Order: sequence, then structure tokens, then C-alpha cells
Amino acid sequence: MKQITAVIKPFKLEEVREALAECGVTGLTVTEVKGFGRQKGHTELYRGAEYVVDFLPKVKVEVVVNDADTDRCVEAIIKAARTGKIGDGKIFITSVERVVRIRTGEENETAV
Repeated sequence: MKQITAVIKPFKLEEVREALAECGVTGLTVTEVKGFGRQKGHTELYRGAEYVVDFLPKVKVEVVVNDADTDRCVEAIIKAARTGKIGDGKIFITSVERVVRIRTGEENETAV
């Protein structure tokens, strides 16, 4: 099993959720986060004063999928989240050793 963690622009969340649902994903975790990469933030004007926004709002989407579904899910995220502009985000794929469903005690594939 693999955990796919995608950090995307907030307004792309619904498109990514729909794309993952089409891939058969039945559950995911979403967290509002802030960060920066090459984009390095930006300057804004508020009531006549300039200030620097170092950390930009992003959304982190986490999902655990079977190894066979990983590439298809990653491609779906890329297609749904891409704007072609700087700051589109990143996708991280990591191996998952064990999953346990708390309610039933099911493990691994049956728990996902």
C-alpha cells in the first residue's frame, strides 16, 4: 500500500476529490496548511501599507491506496490540480507498512 500526500491550491480541492472518487478512492483526509516553495510568497497592500505574505495557503490531501492504484491516482491528482502556474503543489508517495481500522480491527487492504 502507498500513501499519497498532495499539497495543492485550495480552489482545486473539489476537482481533486472528484478525480480521486472516479479512481475508486472511498476516503481521504484534508488539512489546511501554509507553506512556500519556489513561489516565495508575495507582497500585498492593505489599507495603504505593504506587507509580505511569506506562507501561502495550501491544502494537503492524504489518501492510502493499493500499490496497483497508485499511478492512476497520482495521474488523476496531477490532471485535476494543474493550473500550469507556479505554486501548483507537490505530490509525495510513501510506503505504508500497516493499516488498522479502529472500529473492527481489520488490517491492511481490508482496512483501507
